[in-house]
Amino acid sequence: MHRLWRALLAATLTAAGLTLVAPTVPASAGIDTQTLGGRYSGSNINFRVYSSRATRIAVYVYAAATGAQEKASYVLTKGTGDVWAVTVSTATLQAAGVTGTVYYGYRAWGPNWPYSASWTKGSSTGFVSDVDASGNRFNPNKLLLDPYAREMSHDTALPDGVASAYSSGPANRAVDTGTIAPKGIVLAADATSFGTKPTRAFKDDIVYEVHLRGLTRSDTSIAAAERGTYKAAGQKAAYLASLGVTAVEFLPLQETQNDANDTNPSSTTGDNYWGYMTLNYFAPDRRYSYDKSPGGPTREFKAMVKAFHDAGIKVLVDVVYNHTAEGGAIGDKNTYHIFSWRGLDNPAYYSLTSDMQGSMDHTGLGHDFNTRNPAAQNLIVDSVAYWKNTLGVDGYRFDLASVLGNTCQHGCFSYSRTDANTALNRLTAELPARPAAGGSGVDWIAEPWAIGTGTYQVGNFPAAWSEWNGIYRDTLRRDQNKLGVDAVTPSELATRFAGSSDLYGDDGRRPWHSVNFMVAHDGFTQKDLYSCNAKNNGQAWPYGPSDGGSDDNISWDQGGVAADQRKAARNAFAFLMLSGGTPMMTGGDETLRSINCNNNPYNLDSSANWLDWSLTTDETNFKTYTQRMIAFRKAHPALRPVNFYTASDTNANGMGQLEWFTPAGVAPDSAYWSSAGNHALAWRIDGSEFGDPAAALYTAYNGWSGDVTFTLPAPPAGKQWYRVTDTAPWAEGAGQVAAPGSEALIGGAGTAYVLRGRAVLLLIAK
Repeated sequence: MHRLWRALLAATLTAAGLTLVAPTVPASAGIDTQTLGGRYSGSNINFRVYSSRATRIAVYVYAAATGAQEKASYVLTKGTGDVWAVTVSTATLQAAGVTGTVYYGYRAWGPNWPYSASWTKGSSTGFVSDVDASGNRFNPNKLLLDPYAREMSHDTALPDGVASAYSSGPANRAVDTGTIAPKGIVLAADATSFGTKPTRAFKDDIVYEVHLRGLTRSDTSIAAAERGTYKAAGQKAAYLASLGVTAVEFLPLQETQNDANDTNPSSTTGDNYWGYMTLNYFAPDRRYSYDKSPGGPTREFKAMVKAFHDAGIKVLVDVVYNHTAEGGAIGDKNTYHIFSWRGLDNPAYYSLTSDMQGSMDHTGLGHDFNTRNPAAQNLIVDSVAYWKNTLGVDGYRFDLASVLGNTCQHGCFSYSRTDANTALNRLTAELPARPAAGGSGVDWIAEPWAIGTGTYQVGNFPAAWSEWNGIYRDTLRRDQNKLGVDAVTPSELATRFAGSSDLYGDDGRRPWHSVNFMVAHDGFTQKDLYSCNAKNNGQAWPYGPSDGGSDDNISWDQGGVAADQRKAARNAFAFLMLSGGTPMMTGGDETLRSINCNNNPYNLDSSANWLDWSLTTDETNFKTYTQRMIAFRKAHPALRPVNFYTASDTNANGMGQLEWFTPAGVAPDSAYWSSAGNHALAWRIDGSEFGDPAAALYTAYNGWSGDVTFTLPAPPAGKQWYRVTDTAPWAEGAGQVAAPGSEALIGGAGTAYVLRGRAVLLLIAK
């Protein structure tokens, strides 16, 4: 989903196996060159849809989204590039009874269900098989949503893995879905501005991952009818800016399976609050729009983006191109959901098993999107370009991104970092990444794993990609929460704190390609990571029930001591702000948000899963701590290096760029570095090498349960060490991070500082 080829693939699709031929057309040819979808052209509407295997396609046009039969239908003609098209004048549609919004969908026939003139809706006339030897699954009884629709009318409200009217198979293949199926909406041109995009370098960003609905659903400062919408989210731009956030990363905003959320709060199935069941890759989710009229979600989304851009905040979106909401098999090879891609060209849009009867699965959802197929890649590229160029998005986080590095269409999975023809490399070739120093471009972020052999690829993505650094997360969690159980050496800690050069330096990438995080939406919150020994997902609404969730959270409740739990959370946030790389926090980290030990609340569209804006004193203090630590990072470029730190003294002032120290104030030797019995480490950064306002920065981390005395190294000539923060409970309060200019004097070289157990110390030389 993440990369556009340097040269667009030309594809020859044979009946036997979808054989690819070499690239023959210029770069950027994949970006919307086929003008697919339903689009106005003067007084006409052009309907254009891709299918390499169909033998007949007709567009059905409706005057209402549901509950009514079509007003008219028109047969499309197959043309160049396997694109089927028909042009219909608006006058013709009006004469047919479509006088307002144009809703539409397709019906398609193919080898497994050839067209018969005697076919009628709801009949099996012409049926041969639900699936044929080539993997075709055409069914004209299923009205198909246009994959390129710019907005859609409503969700399928389809329970996961449950046979329904949308299903193939003997029980439902003759059930017609025309009156209930989601339709595409033909949109008029929209001039709403998304503002001026920030050009900030990614290394300078503070990423805030949050669910759009959850951001404001409980916020009483916003009008009740607007809470949980794009309109409301835009009103939080000032808050995020005051926190110091520079990039908001929303969980999926493309139309997803969520219209039926909360119909049964006690059920663990059917709800998809997080949004990882994509129904359409172009349409902003209508459920998140205050203005639900046709065109309303698009206008409101762009206005929200402008609000963030006006506050200097980038808008990043989580995108899911590894699977779709059509799902996998329901019981047997015959029974699959059909409401869009599968009914238009199943082998083009999905990776099938070698016999073409089933689906490959590296997503845990029963199927993989066929990211190697040129048409499917075009859809990915066109979708990403649309959200960037038309809706104003600045960057993307790709769910289970390893699937987009697949070099095989059917019957296998083979990831490649270097193959130019993967979706990963196509995306960054056709939509270049933002330069290291900032400017125009896209911020590309990968979740660098999926499910199954060959999918865990942390540190092995192409050069333009940043990655969620799961090794950073796990190493620091282990050191905090598994003392005496898991072996973590000082060398491992140092590598993570310094930007993970072992993962990103070997292929020319930089520290900022490491997206450092301690928690994300998928797992415990930052508070729960240090308050829960195990998941508790079976509890009653609103905190559950939820199924799934990892049993290996590397969590610990700190002995049940609330002050120590807050200290551990402060340490986690200090790690992010003081490490080389790009830090990501999650919504509510700043106020100790908890979901009561539920580590997989994907289905909870509930008050427990929405941000709580009423704060206790401890939560307010933690918010202040967060704000000040973010401000410190932003004020000190030495913490945000373009390149990996070195030990060299390039300006001959007697200090290396970065130097490591034991608590005794000396450089660690090989024995110290390699011993998992050592749990204390300190480092000094020469600020003068980075144009930093501070002459030097010193950080000490005591991972032991007891006190450790650190002997301070020399500050630069003529300077003394001053304390910015000590995360220990003795310093807890609104002033735990000193405001600039109010730092406490600690001393110079050789000064002894007693750092309490499991705490972080930050000093500045001035």
